[in-house]
Amino acid sequence: MQAPRWTVVLPYFNEENWLPATLESLTAQNLRPFRVVLVDNGSTDSTPQRAREWADRQQGIEVSLVTETTPGQVHALERGIREVSTEFIAIADADTLYPPAYLETATRLLDAAPKSTIGFIAHDTGPNPDSLAERTGRFLYTHIIPRLLPGQAHGGGYAHLFRTAPYKASGGYSARLWPYVLKDHELVNRLRKQGRITYSQELWMQPSPRREDRKGVRWTLPERILYHATLPFQKDWFFYDFLRPRFIARGQKDIVLRQQNWNPKT
Repeated sequence: MQAPRWTVVLPYFNEENWLPATLESLTAQNLRPFRVVLVDNGSTDSTPQRAREWADRQQGIEVSLVTETTPGQVHALERGIREVSTEFIAIADADTLYPPAYLETATRLLDAAPKSTIGFIAHDTGPNPDSLAERTGRFLYTHIIPRLLPGQAHGGGYAHLFRTAPYKASGGYSARLWPYVLKDHELVNRLRKQGRITYSQELWMQPSPRREDRKGVRWTLPERILYHATLPFQKDWFFYDFLRPRFIARGQKDIVLRQQNWNPKT
């Protein structure tokens, strides 16, 4: 059998109501074979059992079940990334649906891209991805916004599809380098130093509706405006000299992501 080229890293914490659908969307992938690393970050519900049951049913998908006891998504991601030895890496979230062509399309695009392109970031879409509104949004996301705002993150970490070597060379998700919220934005600042990050209208996925309530993990409006206003060469200053002390003062470490206000068990 052909060796897997992809590893999907998926951390979870108390996701029994969401993870099964996400895992089934991975089962439905057209591409085979690939690997999945599921990282339990100390769940207290039935999510680990559901992950094991899913893993036992898979064919053409190599599944590793690992545990990270240190609380915080950044620790779980860091643990999962250490398990990756394949050519490509994809980061997934436990409450997101990935269309069947997701990995297949990313493979084609990365194979066709120059080596200076280190990866793609997919686009969020709603329940009707083929609607005019969603297709227009993907066009703006892939063709207009990156040109107007270069050197920035225009999608979440759960949409990362990258070559593994530069991803790891950047430091990846790291509790030592950035243990705070908005870690996907900070990581993109490091990733872009490894090569070009790009976008494609063909790459999209569907996050859950609960992501609309993210008040605990946001920056302030002035901080966001400054992020968009600073040039790529100023982003180190923005994150490490400007934003980091503010996040420390507000207690906005990555651990706040465990405050699942939709889940009465947390």
